[in-house]
Amino acid sequence: MATFTGKTTGADVVREFSDRVKGKTIVVTGASEKGLGGETAVALAYGHPEHLILLARSQPRVESIIARINGIDSSIKVDFVPVSLNDFDSVRAAAATINGKISKLDILINNAGIMAIQEYTTNKNGIEIQFATNHLGHFLFTKLLFPKILAAGSGSRIVNLTSLGHKIGPVRFDDYNFLEGKEYDPWSGYGQSKTANILFSLYLANKLRDHGIQSYGVHPGSIYETQLGNHLTDIAVALAAIESVAQKNTGKHFPLEGEVRKSMAEGIATTVVAALDPRIEPQSGMYMADCQPQKTYEYAESLEAAEKLWKLSEELVGEKFDI
Repeated sequence: MATFTGKTTGADVVREFSDRVKGKTIVVTGASEKGLGGETAVALAYGHPEHLILLARSQPRVESIIARINGIDSSIKVDFVPVSLNDFDSVRAAAATINGKISKLDILINNAGIMAIQEYTTNKNGIEIQFATNHLGHFLFTKLLFPKILAAGSGSRIVNLTSLGHKIGPVRFDDYNFLEGKEYDPWSGYGQSKTANILFSLYLANKLRDHGIQSYGVHPGSIYETQLGNHLTDIAVALAAIESVAQKNTGKHFPLEGEVRKSMAEGIATTVVAALDPRIEPQSGMYMADCQPQKTYEYAESLEAAEKLWKLSEELVGEKFDI
């Protein structure tokens, strides 16, 4: 088998494991054009899955992705389902629609996300918007689709996109809302949500091991082609602010200088490895970057913190997620 690195492309991985894509049902959130989710869906189309379900806020931004998939293999069933991940009612509606379309779910890729929202903002439940969107929306979505994941059986996978940004800070269990915005910092909010993505993956992996279902938290890398940072007026100034915030939150230097800028094709590769590569099964629950499992900060590897986050998440979305 090939060895994958930070220069591997998503298409490289799909070619290697096309037999693990063929005939599968796959759900991808944030599957818009000019985004990693859309590019991931297109790459997976080369493996000829049976059914791709693409989620985003608006259909026009997904139509070009659907057209590209149809151009690769017109026999693939492709559905668009609208969702606003910060709106739990929207998440419930999206999950209900998907559950009505499928009998099983082989691969769930929780890709959608927002970054460093400058003004303190909450969803309609009063929860800080990055935590609500990046973590809680996907937590609830996964919970609601979970019976279909179980129906797919051993070998099904859940992939949660995180970021190097988790090294900005841990989950603020006692104050996830930053004193209702009085102590809000955009990067701390982003870091909290990205740490939550890793802890969610860890808890899932630990609980699902006996079912043969894997879960991973993946960092795609630094990709400047996406629209994730479009709301930031000066990227250089915004990135420079991370160092002081990370030092305050963790007491550690933020390792941004080690990040090599990637193309979109390279940026989706770690996601696809996490979704397909059989060699990483023993390391389910690990944080991944550059297509390989990686060690990270203690607060993102703690099962105790993962369980604490799980219970908080159940409370905030108003539903138990029993495994």
